Amino acid sequence: MFRIRRIYDDTLPRDREAVVQVQAILRSQFAALDENDIAKLPLQLRNPMKYRFKSVLFVADGQRGDVKGFALLQHAPDVGFCYLDYISIEAKRPGRGVGGALYDRVREEAAALSEIGLFFECLPDDPTLCTNEAERAQSRKRLRFYERYGAYPISNTAYETPFKPGDDCPPYLVFDPLGRDVSLSAALLRNIVRAILTRKYGSSCPPGYIDMVLSSITDDPVRVRPPKYTRSRHPKPIHITQSIEKRIALVINDKHEIHHVHERGYVEAPVRIDRILEGIKNLDIFERMKPHHFPERHIKAVHDTRYVEYFKRMCSLLKPGKSVYPYVFPIRNNARPPKEMPVRAGYYCIDTFTPLNKNAYLAAKRAVDCTLTAAKAILEGYRLAYALVRPPGHHAERGAFGGFCYFNSAAVAAHYLSAYGRLAILDIDYHHGNGTQEIFYERPDVLTISIHGHPRFAYPYFNGFPDERGEGTGRGYNVNYALPEKVSGAAYEQTVEKALKRITRFKPRFLIVAFGLDTARGDPTGTWNLSAKEFYANGRSIGSLRLPTIVVQEGGYRTRSLGGNAAQFFRGLWEGCNGFPRRAEKYQISKGA
Repeated sequence: MFRIRRIYDDTLPRDREAVVQVQAILRSQFAALDENDIAKLPLQLRNPMKYRFKSVLFVADGQRGDVKGFALLQHAPDVGFCYLDYISIEAKRPGRGVGGALYDRVREEAAALSEIGLFFECLPDDPTLCTNEAERAQSRKRLRFYERYGAYPISNTAYETPFKPGDDCPPYLVFDPLGRDVSLSAALLRNIVRAILTRKYGSSCPPGYIDMVLSSITDDPVRVRPPKYTRSRHPKPIHITQSIEKRIALVINDKHEIHHVHERGYVEAPVRIDRILEGIKNLDIFERMKPHHFPERHIKAVHDTRYVEYFKRMCSLLKPGKSVYPYVFPIRNNARPPKEMPVRAGYYCIDTFTPLNKNAYLAAKRAVDCTLTAAKAILEGYRLAYALVRPPGHHAERGAFGGFCYFNSAAVAAHYLSAYGRLAILDIDYHHGNGTQEIFYERPDVLTISIHGHPRFAYPYFNGFPDERGEGTGRGYNVNYALPEKVSGAAYEQTVEKALKRITRFKPRFLIVAFGLDTARGDPTGTWNLSAKEFYANGRSIGSLRLPTIVVQEGGYRTRSLGGNAAQFFRGLWEGCNGFPRRAEKYQISKGA
């Protein structure tokens, strides 16, 4: 088994190891390739235009990260074409569908870039050009493979002229129109060939060589060789692959239902998850994953150990169906907590409506496990992940719970990912993420931004003011957009754009979105009126950052609209992240897309 994924750079350990394995395949499969060309691959990915090509690397790898094959695509947007530099399979793994899957992914990427077509070199099958019969036999197999896609060598040019007289097997230039009936002009081909020869081969071309090849391109439109190995000349349509950077890793808290508070008016109910799942089920962009277990130390990295131990112990002492609500808040002497466990609840809580019960710890711990599983998926190559969890978490501070929140799942995942680069947290819940702010208030490596109702009228009332900007080295890395009680969809979108500009200036490696659906029209805990259209637009804008992004579910309590609004948000997020045209019909997400 293998999967196709894109490697954007070599900054993450798994991607760095993949690049090393690709370099090993290059050495084994392309013996004549200069070591400097192999060594420059990481730089090509990190600084793509340095070599006047934008490099796109796809690998086929297994769950353990073993690379079975790769394809390196070069995009020249200034000229308007894509060039397949290398496509190769590990020598020990021929004939397992890896090559076909990689080529399908390359064609799909080239088509999405909307260029004239895909070009690449292939060694000749003509005995007058290649005297090595074994080499010609391999070339026949390759050319037969490409003909099935409608890709043929370009005819009547001097491209097959060797650099040095007497050299054997100079390559054909092959053109794949990507399933379209296109006409290639001589002028455009000259520009393309000049770009390939100068950017790929540079000083290797002898004096006058490039001009000689260019002057040989006279057919207008350009002609390609007739089919030699297949009967049909119909171009093969683009096959939509399941490359993992185009999937959203979906991790659902499978234990959320054990935390069900039956008291009247308690809106944080299990039905919230059901409604969201119902809404997104027809979006064929999710790949469901099972939550992994993670040690409690990840929670204690952002939450006070005394609070974690109290929460765990108190929940274990309660009988099923029994809830404890805080009612005494010993703020005058917080160094000496009450001895009685139920009374001590107020020592660790910020409100009177968030109860402790038998399963609160278990459900909250599982929510953290889900969010860390989503973070792990991002490290393994997914660009988008969704932790669909309850209870929510963004109100949970380092040593306190409240607002239906016990552990700050987004903060735990942020701290976990911070070992691999700095990141931004964008909180778009109606209520201020006071817990996230407090946890990272003095850290410059985590930018925290919250868009919320002003604390003069919205929970939690005591945090979320615009002048709260961070302290110490974290000064300037906390941003609060406290909005009025009534906000139009257009005004909210403008605020999102401001937040995204601040994130762009920060240049994070990752983005975490604390996703609240309580900004919607009719939510019982909010005062705003965002519609499905606005959820789509905001998701689209966030996705357009093209950052590895984890969405963590927070609030949202109007069950009638949860599913539809969530579906529109993720539709926009996915389209923005993948660079698809806004609302374009050919990219409509549906079953089988």
